[in-house]
Amino acid sequence: MSGPDVETAPPADLTQRTVEEAKTAYAARHVQALARRCLVVDDSRMIRKVARRIVEDLGFEAAEAENGEEALARCKAAMPDLILLDWNMPVMSGMEFITRLRALPAERAPRVVFCTSNSDAADIHQGIDAGADEYVIKPFDEATLQEKLRNIGMG
Repeated sequence: MSGPDVETAPPADLTQRTVEEAKTAYAARHVQALARRCLVVDDSRMIRKVARRIVEDLGFEAAEAENGEEALARCKAAMPDLILLDWNMPVMSGMEFITRLRALPAERAPRVVFCTSNSDAADIHQGIDAGADEYVIKPFDEATLQEKLRNIGMG
């Protein structure tokens, strides 16, 4: 008897499942490659956790650093798309960090939002002049941060 052996051909539903699984795996890799990354930099563990939850709820993949020195090392290893940055930290302040960050060669500079209790207008201007894209006063909530991120095209 000539022609395809019906006994060895995969069942139609198995072939369809294999195609669907391949499509799903491709889509997952594509989404992962497009995932926006955020680095939350603050010496307060509680603030890092709250900010991390907010940005993850907004679709970011989040990492944390507890001071500017650690954050700079993380940025050199893999530049995030967004950085939420505290101003007052030990080891390296937010101002020193952003100055050094903006001096790094990078294909694409990350967006930086200062998240600080420094609410004086002079501080806000100084932070923006140093290279921050936006400024939010602590304590902040999800709606406030989301609005600030929308202002810089990250919401």
